[in-house]
Amino acid sequence: MSASNPNQGSDKSLEIMRNFAQSYAKRTGTYFCQDLGVTAVVIEGLAKHKDDLGAPLCPCRHYEDKEAEVKAAYWNCPCVPMQERQECHCMLFLTEDNPFSGEDQSITFEQIRAETNTPKS
Repeated sequence: MSASNPNQGSDKSLEIMRNFAQSYAKRTGTYFCQDLGVTAVVIEGLAKHKDDLGAPLCPCRHYEDKEAEVKAAYWNCPCVPMQERQECHCMLFLTEDNPFSGEDQSITFEQIRAETNTPKS
């Protein structure tokens, strides 16, 4: 099942990454960004990379060789900086003291697609 938008992951991968993000936030005591649009775009990017590369490579970085980065695993979500220091460059997993931290540890499939279906000008 493929998404209608070429920047979106499949429904299956999006649901896998949505469930992962919610579980990981709860397990680590972190929260999604107060702007759930940020959360939606990041989860969608992870899903797209999961489809295209076979792994949820961080969508917020530039890579010369994405396949090599996937094999290295450093930037596969949760990336090493997040695992070691709770530092999330994407602002997906934020600690309570982060000024952009919201109160949510959950987001619906529909919320994600509502954000990522919107054409950006």
